[in-house]
Amino acid sequence: MKVTIAYIEEPPFGWTENNRIATGADIELAEVVLRAIGVTRIEHRLTSFSELLPGVQAGHWDMNVPLFVTPERAKLVAFSEPVWAIGDGFLVRAGNPKALYSYASLANRDDARLGIIAGQVQHASAKAAGVHPDQMVIFEHQADAIDAVLSGHIDAYASTAVGNRILVDRIGGSVLEAVEHKPKMNGKRQELPVGAFSFSRENSGLLNAVSAHLRSYLGSPDHRARMARFGLTRNEIDPVLAR
Repeated sequence: MKVTIAYIEEPPFGWTENNRIATGADIELAEVVLRAIGVTRIEHRLTSFSELLPGVQAGHWDMNVPLFVTPERAKLVAFSEPVWAIGDGFLVRAGNPKALYSYASLANRDDARLGIIAGQVQHASAKAAGVHPDQMVIFEHQADAIDAVLSGHIDAYASTAVGNRILVDRIGGSVLEAVEHKPKMNGKRQELPVGAFSFSRENSGLLNAVSAHLRSYLGSPDHRARMARFGLTRNEIDPVLAR
């Protein structure tokens, strides 16, 4: 049985090594789960974020690496059991020269520019917090957004907090800094958005098999050890186990 999984260049979740081998936390998790359910051949398809949902819908591949679950996306594809829960953060130049610690703080500065990958949930979060469309610059690929931060074309790149931490570790803290958002709680426990693998609605067999194994595997010592190698800890794993 062969399964093709699509991924994007977004460490620590997925990226392509110099030897053209796909790796990352989500790639590793998919590999373990698919092998456990009897898949004998796994192929990886590098694509752009905007093509993930249309591609799996059209049957160009069998499943996508995890992405944030939203009601709008759930109308288009079928999601597996959630595999992580992660908050947003900014990637900024070292020292955070414009003191950007949240979408609201960025919205309050007319001279601040925010980079966002097309179609990602951070776009909606920024708009909801009052960031004006003129303050946002949309990119197709993460690498372009990072280059824009480094060059000063934008002041912050919005992505996952854990992803930005990994990027700083790889690129160097002398030039970039990861800022984790500290949203207002208003007396309530903050619910982190969750991510899950996604499938065509016609591919229920693979979806059900993957979800069934995830339910027994997530949170196991093997799972935690594998994810720790990519910087994902109990902070990202435990919230989905308590659902």
